[in-house]
Amino acid sequence: MHSPLVLTPELLQRYDVAGPRYTSYPTADRFVEAFGEADYVQALHQRRDGLAAKAHPFSLYVHIPFCESLCYYCACNKIITKHHERGAEYLRYLEREVDLNIAHLGLGQVVSQLHLGGGSPTFLSDDELTQLMHMLRRNFQFAPGGEYSVEIDPRTVTRERLAHLAELGFNRLSFGVQDFEAAVQKAVHRIQPAEQVFDLVAAARELGFESINVDLIYGLPMQTPETFERTLAQITQLRPDRIALYAYAHLPERFKPQRRIHLQDLPPAASKLVMLSSAMRVLMAAGYVYVGMDHFALPADALAVAKRQGRLHRNFQGYSTQPDCDLIALGVSSIGRVGPTFSQNVKTLDDYYDLLNQGHLPVVRGMALSRDDLVRRSVIMALMCQGRVLFESVELAHLVDFKTYFATEMQALAAMQDQGLVILDESGIQVTELGWFFVRGVAMVFDKYLQADMNRARFSKII
Repeated sequence: MHSPLVLTPELLQRYDVAGPRYTSYPTADRFVEAFGEADYVQALHQRRDGLAAKAHPFSLYVHIPFCESLCYYCACNKIITKHHERGAEYLRYLEREVDLNIAHLGLGQVVSQLHLGGGSPTFLSDDELTQLMHMLRRNFQFAPGGEYSVEIDPRTVTRERLAHLAELGFNRLSFGVQDFEAAVQKAVHRIQPAEQVFDLVAAARELGFESINVDLIYGLPMQTPETFERTLAQITQLRPDRIALYAYAHLPERFKPQRRIHLQDLPPAASKLVMLSSAMRVLMAAGYVYVGMDHFALPADALAVAKRQGRLHRNFQGYSTQPDCDLIALGVSSIGRVGPTFSQNVKTLDDYYDLLNQGHLPVVRGMALSRDDLVRRSVIMALMCQGRVLFESVELAHLVDFKTYFATEMQALAAMQDQGLVILDESGIQVTELGWFFVRGVAMVFDKYLQADMNRARFSKII
């Protein structure tokens, strides 16, 4: 195995390219409007009538789009408002969407994973969060020992609010931190003192939450390698169970809030690479396991355990310990997966409300996966999650001869083997310890759509 110490600037620069994050394959930019409500309903019926439906719990994602203030780096689908009464109206429409899903799925399907994302789910009041959870529990059966997580804006919660989330059954929290430096926080319009985060994480631990995640971003305005080192030092003190380390992708033509960020304030590419290298060095020296791509976890955390045991999976929320399963997505812009189909809801609140008022599920686009999509999906997800592809497993599952089917891709992997990123042998493909840092690049070799048009400008950098 190759040591992370072989992570040279030359190698980092060679793979300093844009590419998908592979929370799905095909990626969401490939969805088409020809796939609509009728196709989604058919997928729900097939799940309901399938023999394995009851044996396979599914995941539930609920998108809460509201935020009180705008973070300039944000690329999420959100609505900035201080009018909290809008939350109550949104919940009424979420219930309509659940009712329409249940009409096709049937009551009481088992859920083993729930994630509230946004926006800021904690924009909702305690009473509204209670109302939401009671509504979901009336319609779905929540499995004991499941993963029930919620994204937290530290500026919107107190210890008492965290206690309320625990009472509602949430057992995992994800805190948006991004950076602790005051100048960086000011530049991105998100002021939250480190002391506030430390106090909340301490409270969450006392309340017994099973896992605490912290999100960081490198490449933000006013960041330097020196200031980011200080943030990393504070993070190792905080010692969350998991860390998600994202590269900031500056795409102001696509994301309007980013137009408030001045280009001259952004760190140059060379500084971003130094920050990434520093983060890997500091976090791994502090005992974190590199799970893959941009995730780190303490050895005892369920994510690190799943990585060790080969049970890691990916869905639209990133890495997961739950088995590969269907995902029912609720709320404006949310993306779900049922069987061999992906679907996405409308992106604006007006369209969402309008369709639900007409009694329609708010699905606006998606796709049904072809046989080739399914073969490639299995390879890409095996690379992203296990770091290994066994030729025989793919051949038995999809009735193909791997080396013939992927002859071109195998040639591209040979060059990656020379760089120490993968090992090719008669049984399969193994991502090396070094290769894990570039696993998106390895997976991109098998992306037929990406190879066809090579248009990567829509994606973030892979490192």
